Amino acid sequence: MDLRSSDPLVVAGPRSEDALPETATAAVKIVIVGGFGVGKTTLVRSVSEIRPLTTEETMTQAGVGVDDTAGVERKTATTVAMDFGRISINRELVLYLFGTPGQQRFWFLWNGLFEGALGAVVLVDTRRLEVSFDVIGRLEERGVPFVVAINTFPEAPPHPVEELRAALDLPEHVPIVHCDARKRESSRDVLLTLMRYLHSLALPAEAP
Repeated sequence: MDLRSSDPLVVAGPRSEDALPETATAAVKIVIVGGFGVGKTTLVRSVSEIRPLTTEETMTQAGVGVDDTAGVERKTATTVAMDFGRISINRELVLYLFGTPGQQRFWFLWNGLFEGALGAVVLVDTRRLEVSFDVIGRLEERGVPFVVAINTFPEAPPHPVEELRAALDLPEHVPIVHCDARKRESSRDVLLTLMRYLHSLALPAEAP
């Protein structure tokens, strides 16, 4: 029997372009976190080599007075569960990307999304640094290694990295990079920075 028939009840399996490369030998789970409207869904969409899964829903009156939309008043949709994408760093290593919801009322979903995660990317909007404080605090409480990516917004004034480090109260060893979440190459470089950071943490400490 030819299972590739036109019968709508026959499940044909994943699309060929979504199949995992045969050369892949290792897979790593990474979470993309940040406050509301900082660009998490945009990053996953821009960098994913497969068609990303998103759970964006139209914002309604139910969120008025609950979600803090200051600075992102023009935003019309929001992630209510997660975003999912995949990128091959090289022929052997594949990253599975899980974007978290930004609003605090959906943070109860973080527990499941963080299970098995090796590290995280914290996306930051310098116009609204305060929305990143609780996010970073939760990662530190969980002991999840992370890098900070300053997403580029047209209206955001530039700040030196050391000023941002001080404002976010980050230790010297935590990498801070600038990125444009709309651009695949820029988003990929953020993930490569995280991979290098995780590798450095895995190296044995040098003897005194």
